[in-house]
Amino acid sequence: MNTKTKQTVFKTLVIVILTICSLVVLYPIIYVISNAFSPKATAANSNPIPFADGFSTIQFEKLFNETNYLLWFQNTFIIALCTAILTVICCSLAAYVFSRFKFMFKKSMMMAMLILQIFPSFVGMIAIFVIINRIHAYNQLWGLVLVYVAGNIPYNTWLVKSYLDTIPKSLDEAARIDGANHLKIFFRVILPIARPMIIFLAITSFTGPWMDWIFPKMVLGQNEKYTLAIGLISFIDGTRNQFTLFAAGALVICIPFVIFFIISQKAMTTGLGAAAVKE
Repeated sequence: MNTKTKQTVFKTLVIVILTICSLVVLYPIIYVISNAFSPKATAANSNPIPFADGFSTIQFEKLFNETNYLLWFQNTFIIALCTAILTVICCSLAAYVFSRFKFMFKKSMMMAMLILQIFPSFVGMIAIFVIINRIHAYNQLWGLVLVYVAGNIPYNTWLVKSYLDTIPKSLDEAARIDGANHLKIFFRVILPIARPMIIFLAITSFTGPWMDWIFPKMVLGQNEKYTLAIGLISFIDGTRNQFTLFAAGALVICIPFVIFFIISQKAMTTGLGAAAVKE
């Protein structure tokens, strides 16, 4: 077997392996899409071949007319938007303080923030539930927002602080000579330069609540207060088996997310690259 034949065999083998891997990855996605347009109420006896059972929009009609899907979407959007805004405000201000000021226990507090990220979030669920009950935030959207913001602060503060450290302090000194106070320096000098990181922080904080199930399940108890994650999972829990309805809901939420990520892709990659820059 000559060299040219070996290269041909190798390329063919690579193509076959990549094709198989692609089918393994894409088949579940295509299967969910086909079930979303299936006329059957359940996937228990559905055909494993996508779209073999026919094509129908009945699942989407049930989704919008017989469930609280739009209300769940509204709840999730409100929670995500408030979480993003509060996270950006708290983390950017805290990062500025840690980056530009000297005070006692500064290094200890930064180390504590990093240590908090070692433990999985469910470790503190009992404590979080007790606190939520004590402040009467159970079954309230703002209670879930507080949980998300509190969880976002440690790591994101450290991340933004690392970026602010790369901004020369000579800019602060020049602005101070011109009579600017700390707030003016922060809003007019630091924030414009740190815009890529702030956008990245806002995007990641906004997308997080859409995919979380554990904390909404713990904090929210009524169907009218559900987020999309809890609402969709309720279609396929132990008492119900409406996978086709679940597939329709999952497909609907995927469409705006794909558009959102396409639009924000440049901002996210810029923010990630900026976070890796060190002086």
